[in-house]
Amino acid sequence: MIPAAQVAKVQNALPFWLSLLLIPLLWWSAAQGSWWVLSVPLATWYLFSALDAATGLNLENADLDTSEDQLFWYRLVTLLWVPLQFLTLFGLLWYVRDASHLGTLEKIVLFFGVGVLTGTVGINYGHELMHQRPKFERWLADILLAMVLYSHFRSEHLLVHHRHVGTPRDPVTARYNEGFHRFFPRVLLGSLKSAFRAERDMLARKDLPWHDPSNPFWRYWALQGAMLLLALWVGGWGGLFLFIWQACIAIWQLELVNYVEHYGLTRKHLGDGKYEHVKPHHSWNAAHRASNWLLINLQRHSDHHYKPDRRFPLLQNYSESEAPQLPYGYPIMTTAAMIPPLWRRVMNPRVRKWRDMYYPEITDWKPYNKALNPPPR
Repeated sequence: MIPAAQVAKVQNALPFWLSLLLIPLLWWSAAQGSWWVLSVPLATWYLFSALDAATGLNLENADLDTSEDQLFWYRLVTLLWVPLQFLTLFGLLWYVRDASHLGTLEKIVLFFGVGVLTGTVGINYGHELMHQRPKFERWLADILLAMVLYSHFRSEHLLVHHRHVGTPRDPVTARYNEGFHRFFPRVLLGSLKSAFRAERDMLARKDLPWHDPSNPFWRYWALQGAMLLLALWVGGWGGLFLFIWQACIAIWQLELVNYVEHYGLTRKHLGDGKYEHVKPHHSWNAAHRASNWLLINLQRHSDHHYKPDRRFPLLQNYSESEAPQLPYGYPIMTTAAMIPPLWRRVMNPRVRKWRDMYYPEITDWKPYNKALNPPPR
């Protein structure tokens, strides 16, 4: 008989396994064709939003003294996702190649759903894995990111974003009044440049050139090249197009989340290019239960920046007096971000309230609003 304590561990972790149901749904939509090809985006964005409304907020916090062994069932879902996503992505490229019941438009929409899956879930799981100490988990993160052609995200996130969040030196921090459609092209180029520069500078401090074999960009390029060749081999030229298409959608999904997470929030400038330490109030939070199941507590973002290697089930919730709160979970907020006038109507008053609450002594925010380029280093 299974001990009650073990059953409780599985039951507590089980809601975070809901994301796995999106994989059979994706295969079902591929087999059915027609309007079914829209099922994964609709489920990811709107079903989980409806579940948020039904399940409410989760304000409870896990015990920080929980041992690594007790987190097995939470960790397992992130580890299993990697081979499942790989088999699904390349399996579908093979399947649709000769699927006569799927027209060209249906295949494009189907792989739009694949990109929603690889971006919303896959990159998010990669984000969790890249922060962990075991090399095996960091390698799995590299594989997930290579499947969406965004491998440099690991370097940018660990070496740039976490150090410079809320400052002009972080290209991923969305500025006040900056619409997503301006943010997106800026961050695509800015994050790639800042990631490469960060790795180059680390090598320079060891008196090594940027092209030294230890530069992880060689690994990034090799993995991405292998994924492209595999997509071409499995799906032909059409499969290569669909692979690149889903990668573009995944990147768009990631950067939508990045846009939401820190919009308009800045660290106080202390002079001489220095900024205050990162604090909980430098990230937007959302305690909505169901979307945190889907995103493995990514919405508890303040605690993630406070303790980046803390595993997702242990991330702590912050109250409204400690960190700013989003009115809805990420699925709704990222949809709103695509409509800049709506986004500004919802979020700009909240940013102004945040400024009054945490920085009443700052009366001129123009330098913060206009700081789109990093200061001299």
